[in-house]
Amino acid sequence: MSATIAITIFVVSYFFIMTEKMNRALVSLSGGVLLLLSGVYEWEQAFTSYIDWNTVTLLFSMMILVSITKKTGLFEYIAIRFAQKVKGEPIPLLLGTGVLTAIGSALLDNVTTVLLFVPILLTLTKLLQLPSFPYLLTIIFSANIGGTATLIGDPPNIMIGQAVEHLTFLSFITNLAPIVFVIFVIMITSIIFLFRRQLIRNENNTVKLMQMNAEEYLKKTPMLYQSITVLLLTISGFLLHPIIHIELTTVAAFGALLLLLLTDKEAGSEKVFQEVEWVTLFFFIGLFMLVGGLEKVGVIDELARGIMWATEGDLTKTSFLILWTAGIFSGIVDNIPFVAAMIPVVEEFQSYGMANLNPLWWSLALGACLGGNGTLIGASANVVVAGLAEGSGQRLPFVRFLLYGIPLVLVSIILSMIYIYIRYLLPFSQSFT
Repeated sequence: MSATIAITIFVVSYFFIMTEKMNRALVSLSGGVLLLLSGVYEWEQAFTSYIDWNTVTLLFSMMILVSITKKTGLFEYIAIRFAQKVKGEPIPLLLGTGVLTAIGSALLDNVTTVLLFVPILLTLTKLLQLPSFPYLLTIIFSANIGGTATLIGDPPNIMIGQAVEHLTFLSFITNLAPIVFVIFVIMITSIIFLFRRQLIRNENNTVKLMQMNAEEYLKKTPMLYQSITVLLLTISGFLLHPIIHIELTTVAAFGALLLLLLTDKEAGSEKVFQEVEWVTLFFFIGLFMLVGGLEKVGVIDELARGIMWATEGDLTKTSFLILWTAGIFSGIVDNIPFVAAMIPVVEEFQSYGMANLNPLWWSLALGACLGGNGTLIGASANVVVAGLAEGSGQRLPFVRFLLYGIPLVLVSIILSMIYIYIRYLLPFSQSFT
């Protein structure tokens, strides 16, 4: 009975999120509360087990850092200088946006990257009177694809890296970066082709852009230098995570608190808190509660066990099924609980005599990370971009996103399947012939 209730509440909530008839945070929180009222789980379980407070706190902290830094005019300065470098050309601007987002998502986590990039992007598109949708789409896709390449780029990779000791930071780069690069090139080329007629240069806006003095937008007060310093320290903390072993959330929270203390007189902490994207944060909380309901009644665990039963321990079948299941499932719900359920399942294959588990780990990582591009709620970065865009009056339609996200996921998974087979499965099978 509990399973039926949890699945029904999830499906109905997902339907209302897709149709966008109601505020998505209100829908997800209502679904979570209904799970509590129906007795699927208790509030204590939701609070301690299912809501990922690390992700919520990381988002909250980065929103504070971005909100304070935005007041200094730094984002406008960077946006204008970047646009002037490409002379206001829409296609080079889109290409540069994609490349910088992908690199940033590989070196940082993709949520942090989009929090830094989206304000700059929205400033640029408004300045040049360009449609924001192609650029927001590029940022989301680039963030998820770029984050796939490294251990710290996407939460599923962090979880896999923590569970498997021999998979180091370098292991993720050498094993995942080649296919990530191919998928990124195909993605960016496709977006340029599909939107080429909308990406038209406006001569008047370009002339105005080239005549602008970017430094005039910088407010050279102590807050500017404090913001830059704290932001660089926070980013350095992220990069040094494998060495200093301090959680990313802790680094972000410390950076946000430090900047609030330093800029309280100039920025005003109350005003900063008012500018936080609370709708996005509460949507995440509700979404975690909805997925927690599926986890509580065993839906995710049953799916994981079903993979073991269906493949009968065959390495190739198992790799491909994990890849496709992770890719599809991650587009429907957040990929974090699915990966959490799959890690012990993959480890269990060793007890069935499967000596080489690496293809399974890479299949899980690729499927979970790349599958997030399927829907607007498939990955944390997607939800953050949608929230920031909506806050600036540039709403991302759920169904329109699907039209581009689903084809990209299908192409990504097919390419990943070919890559895994050629690089890992084929050599392994040949060693036994």
